[in-house]
Amino acid sequence: MKKEIPLWILDADGKAIGQDFAFTNFKQAFEFMTLCAEYSEKIDHHPDWSNSWNKVSVSLTTHSAGALTKLDIELAKAMDAFASQVKSS
Repeated sequence: MKKEIPLWILDADGKAIGQDFAFTNFKQAFEFMTLCAEYSEKIDHHPDWSNSWNKVSVSLTTHSAGALTKLDIELAKAMDAFASQVKSS
């Protein structure tokens, strides 16, 4: 997992991964969240997250499985790509 998504941190019980994303401003943070929300709907897998101005804190787990699944890894990879896309625009 660390090779695929090196910036994500595994929580203490091993059932979730998390990352804090920081952007230049609120507009970038909101753009990131919009891209993530659209993709989450597409794959029917949704993050637990919060936003404060330019920061977005994310936790991913598959609640129905009570553990991490391929969907969490897929969404984490997409979120990393969306963050890079937003930061470079």
